[in-house]
Amino acid sequence: MWEHAINPIAVNLGFIQIHWYGLMYVIGFAAAWWLGYRRAALAGSGWSEQQVSDLIFWGAIGVVLGGRFGYVLFYNFAYFLQDPLWLFAVWEGGMSFHGGLLGVLVTLVIFSRRYEKNLFDMGDFVAPLIPIGLGAGRLGNFIGGELWGRPTDQTWGVIFPHAQDGLARHPSQLYQMMLEGVLLFVLLWWYSAKPRPRMAVSGLFLLLYGCFRSLVEFFREPDQQLGFIAFDWLTMGQLLSLPMILLGALMLTLAYRNQSTRL
Repeated sequence: MWEHAINPIAVNLGFIQIHWYGLMYVIGFAAAWWLGYRRAALAGSGWSEQQVSDLIFWGAIGVVLGGRFGYVLFYNFAYFLQDPLWLFAVWEGGMSFHGGLLGVLVTLVIFSRRYEKNLFDMGDFVAPLIPIGLGAGRLGNFIGGELWGRPTDQTWGVIFPHAQDGLARHPSQLYQMMLEGVLLFVLLWWYSAKPRPRMAVSGLFLLLYGCFRSLVEFFREPDQQLGFIAFDWLTMGQLLSLPMILLGALMLTLAYRNQSTRL
C-alpha cells in the first residue's frame, strides 16, 4: 500500500495553473485526430482530412458540453436546483462520460446530415477513436486523486489524501484506464481493421464499454451525494451503462442479421 502524493498541477506559472486532468483531454482529442487521419487515409474510407478535423473539433465541444450537462443531470441534479448557475462552474470539476457520449451523438447526427453520411457509418468510424481519450481521462482522475475506489487490503491499495478516512482504496481509476482505455482500444482497432457490417463497430463499442464500466463500478466508491441506487450495490454508473449494453448487443445482432439477409 502507498500514499498518493502526486501533484495534480502539471504547470504552475503563478497567474495560471495547468492541471494534468486538462492535459489528458488535450491528449485524448489529439489522439482521436491522429487516428482519424490514419483511418481517413485508407483507400475507400470516404473521409477527407478536413471532415476529420471538423468532426474532432465539434465532437470535442460535444464532449465537454454533454459531459458537464450529464454530470449535473445524472449525478447532482438536486444541487443544480438549488443553484442553477452552478451548471456553468466548470472550474469546480464534474464531468460524466455518459453525458459526453450523448454530446458526441448529437454531433454525429448533425454531421451525418451535413456530410450526407449514414449515421451508423459515422459511428463505426468514430468509435475506435474514443478509447485513448477515455484512458487518458482516467489517468487524469488518478493523478488528481479523485473518483477513488472502495477500501481494500490488497498490496496495491492507495491512500488518497482527499478520502478523509485514511483507508487504502482500490485505484479504480487505473482499472478503468486499462479496461475502458487500453483494452477497449485494442479490441476496437483490431475489430475495425477489416470490413464489418454497418453499425457492428458502434455496437461493439457500446457493449464492451458498458460491460467494462459495470465491472469496475464494483471496485469504485459510489458518488457520495448518491450512494447506491438500489439493492445496496447498484450504482449510477451501472444504471447508465445498462442501456449501452442492451443497445450494443441489439446493434450487433441486427448488423450481422442484416448482413446475412443481404448475402
